[in-house]
Formats: sequence, structure tokens, C-alpha cells
Amino acid sequence: MPFRVSPRRPANTRRLVTSAVAFVSLGALAIGAAAVTTSKLSTSDAQVELASTATCYDMVSIAIGGRGDTPSNSATKMLTTPDGTPLPAALAGDFESDWIDQMVGAPNSAVQQGSYAAVYIDYPANLDTYETAVQTGVDNSQTVMKAIIASCPDTRFAIVGYSEGADVTRRAAMEIGNQTADANGKYAIVDPSQVVGVVILADAGRTEGESAFPGSQSGTNPDNFDTKYQNSANGPSGAGALPATSGSFGALDGKVASFCSQKDLTCAMPQNTSLLHLAANVGRQLDVDAIQRDNTLTPATGAEMALVLGRIAVAAFNDIASQDNWLAGDETFLQVLIKVSEPGYTPADPTTKVAAKTDDGTETEPLPAESAVNLAYLPSKIAKEIIGFIGSNTDTVPVLMNDPYGQTLGPGSGAHFDYWRDSDASNGKPLTSAQYAAAWLTQLAKDAEAGKPIKSAEVQQQARLVAQSATTTSTAAVATSTATSPVAVAPVVPAQVAPLAAPPAPIEGAPQVLVDGAVIEGAPVDGVPVEGVPVDGAPVDGSVAGSAAASTQATAAPVTTAVAPTAVAPTTTVAPAR
Repeated sequence: MPFRVSPRRPANTRRLVTSAVAFVSLGALAIGAAAVTTSKLSTSDAQVELASTATCYDMVSIAIGGRGDTPSNSATKMLTTPDGTPLPAALAGDFESDWIDQMVGAPNSAVQQGSYAAVYIDYPANLDTYETAVQTGVDNSQTVMKAIIASCPDTRFAIVGYSEGADVTRRAAMEIGNQTADANGKYAIVDPSQVVGVVILADAGRTEGESAFPGSQSGTNPDNFDTKYQNSANGPSGAGALPATSGSFGALDGKVASFCSQKDLTCAMPQNTSLLHLAANVGRQLDVDAIQRDNTLTPATGAEMALVLGRIAVAAFNDIASQDNWLAGDETFLQVLIKVSEPGYTPADPTTKVAAKTDDGTETEPLPAESAVNLAYLPSKIAKEIIGFIGSNTDTVPVLMNDPYGQTLGPGSGAHFDYWRDSDASNGKPLTSAQYAAAWLTQLAKDAEAGKPIKSAEVQQQARLVAQSATTTSTAAVATSTATSPVAVAPVVPAQVAPLAAPPAPIEGAPQVLVDGAVIEGAPVDGVPVEGVPVDGAPVDGSVAGSAAASTQATAAPVTTAVAPTAVAPTTTVAPAR
């Protein structure tokens, strides 16, 4: 039966304006918005009374909401360490999100109380200082995870984020997945194997055409979940509005679900929209909250914009000056602006000259100093600038004409909310992204409660290698057994002789029988018992499987045996009788 989420829908899309970036003009202004949610602060329906990280769970979901959708230290009971130190997080139930709750709350009805919990990360969640806000979210989420592991080393984690929180989730997961263990096998954050799932909705760092399940074997589902997502391994065309923040998930590849709606420009920006990418980079350095609140540029926000644009222009010219022959290269001025407008851009060393590069990556020869001002390359450079500008913006005009803000964030129709749209899975329609995430998190929580091993790609590969090795060993053993030709053992007659100091050596090639763990050499062939064969100095009275009495009998004397070469008989191993 397909998984169905509670019929409760997001409360009111009109009070949610959610996005990483929205664009207002072809100038350098970008106005973005992410989730603005009215929080419901309640403890009456809290799923578990969690006072501190001293309370352990089999699995904890780390939930990271969008703009404004985050706990507040002044209004919400916060999670604490065992010694009472507040942590930047609140238990689900003490803080609720109309959006994230539908996913992280799903496992509650599938596992026993006390096995699963979800906590919401507190971080600025604004567009005032976007980069600072996102990095704070990354730091806070990792701080909370480390605090939980310090008290509960066996806890498993899922990380779930939406909109601005999606950016936080991606960066936090990338850092966890790309850690290197120290000499003692310890990790600075948490062991990547303890992160069993990562859910990202509307990821601004998504790469062009990326699958919903980066690094998975199938592309249609995570490696540790068998249900296919909408029966397709192909993600939507386009990339996130902030492609420079993308990267590998490392050890978490195959355990990530990154959902993106085709028309959501935060994660599916058409490829040739260079101006919009530039606008997004500029917007990350502005107080977009103030611009949106005032609905215009004020002297303060105008001065801030001028400062940001001036800084980008200076950085662009410095970058060009660091190249001896930039005029001869294929890099356009627009490409330089996009590069230097990245918040993490590091200026080139002004004392070091570098060669310019053509489109195929080939470095051009540096110009001699006396020819540095040669304008011979200027006409071709202008042509490249025009061609490059047009080619890199062929999709910009269509996007602008379709109202990017309304397409992404429009009340009741914006693609940024498609992840919760109604679907009828019982009639063959695919699960929504939120429903799929809820089903996956539920399965992960049930696995954690049952103590099932974490099915990572590495573990599965190791299991395959062990199975292959066992098959090879078994085949070799059969071949060796077939090639060996043991001799038959003639009947032996007990003789009354003086006891030997030690039992006689086993007859080469004789069959063996196990009796309660002891090996009887010279066992019967074809069901004919051999009487008086010593076991640790005690004879056994001709029983195929042996008995307690036979194994303890101590009156018979050691025997002398004679070997008569006869026809070859196969070696037989008889299981002990119980």
C-alpha cells in the first residue's frame, strides 16, 4: 500500500514567501524570499518530553526550515546538554513547522514512543546577511549533532531542510560526508555512517540536470530504500541559483534525496541566464529583507547596494589586471563579474601574473611588458563580449517575461510549493516529494528501532565481496575433495597390549566422524562400524555417531591396526547425533 501523509496541508501559502533568490530587474538587484511562517508554539502535543540530550533515541531527525521558520530562543523551550547548557535547537512539538513537520513527524506513528525524535535547528534564517545566516545554520546543526552523540553514541541521524534550510542542509551534509577520520578513527563532527538519510527540498546548490538521488546506484531511489520516486532517474533541467555552492556528498552519496520542481527557479534555473546568476550573487550580499519590507530603495539600502557593486567592480578589474593577456583570452567581462561576485571569492595575488585561458582551457602566451597596452586584441575582444553576453543569456529574457517571482513564489501556484501538492497515489499517481520523504524517513526510523544494520553502498559492496569469496572457497574445496583419493580402512581387531603413552596417529586418508565435537579417526565406511578406535585414549564401541556412554568408556585398551590397500572409497563426515 502506498504511503499516505496526513491530510493536513500547509496552512496558508499567502503567508509564505519562500525562495533563495527572486529577481526584480536586469540591474544588480536581487530580491529573494524564503519561508515566512507563523510558528505554533505548543507543548501539549509534544511527541516526547525531552529536557536534554541525555535522553537517547534510536534516530533523530535534524530539521532546518526556511526563512523565518526557525525556533526563537525568547519564545521556545530550547534543547539543553545534560549540564543544562542551552543548544540552538528545539524539540518538535515545542516548535512546529507547517512544512517540515509533514516529513519529520511521519515516523512517530510507526515506532514506539522514545525511539524517535525530531529537533528544529535555530539559526538566523533571514535574507539580511544570507551567507552568515546559512553558515550559522551549518554550525548550529553540527553542534547539536555532536552534543547528541556525546550522550548517545549509537543514535542515527537524518537531516531535512527546505528553501534557505535546504542550502544549510546541503552544506552541512557535504562537510559531514567529506570528513577524514583522525589516527584513532574519530571524526570531527559525526561519523558519516551514522547519518542514514538527507532530504533537501528546493536546493539552490543543485547542479545542472542532477538526479533526485545524487550518488545512488539507481538514480530513482536512495540506496537504502526500494521505493522508486516518480519512476524517473532524470532530474529537472537547469541548475540551482547558487551553483558555486554545489559539491560532492562524499560518504553520504546514495543516502541523499534532493527534490526540485521543474519551474522552481531556486533549484532549476535555466542554463543560459548569466545575468540572473549575477543578480543572485549580488542579492546574497544585500539586506534583501529591508528592501522587501520597504518595497523600495532607501538611503541606507541604496548606499549598501552601491558599496557592494563598487566592491565587485574593483574586484573584477583587479582580476583582469592579474592576467597579462586578458584581451587575448576568451573570458568575458560578465564571466569575471559572476566569478568575483561570489561571496567566497578570494582575490588573486596582485604580485602574481597569470596567463589568460581560452574556452578549451588552453593558456595563452603572456604578452611582453612593452606590449601590455597593445590594443590589437580589442576588436576581437569586443566581438567575443557581445557573442558571449547573448549566448549566456538566451534564456534570461523568456524567464523574465514569465514573471520569475510569480512562477516560483506565486500564492497558490508557485513551483516552490510543489513538494506538497495533492496527489492520489491510490489511483496510480506518484507520491509527492514530501510524501516520499515521509515514507523514507519512516522506514529509516523503523530500521533504527529494530537495530538493523545501516545499508550503505560500502557495506553492501563488502557483503558482495564476502559472498563471492565464500563461493570461491567452497568451489575450491569441492574440487580438492574430488581430486583426493583416500584408501579404505580394513577392520581392526582389539588386542590386549600394554597401554600406549599417546593415541596412535590417525590413518592417512581415513574418514572422520565428529562425536560431540571430538574427531574419531578411522570411522566406519559405508555404515560398517569400527570398534575400539581410541578417542583421547578411550575406545568407542562401534557407534556411527557415538553416545555419552561411548565417549566416557575408559576400560578398553588401545588397539593395533592393519591397513589393507583396497578400492578407493570417498571420505564421509557424519554429523553428531543429538
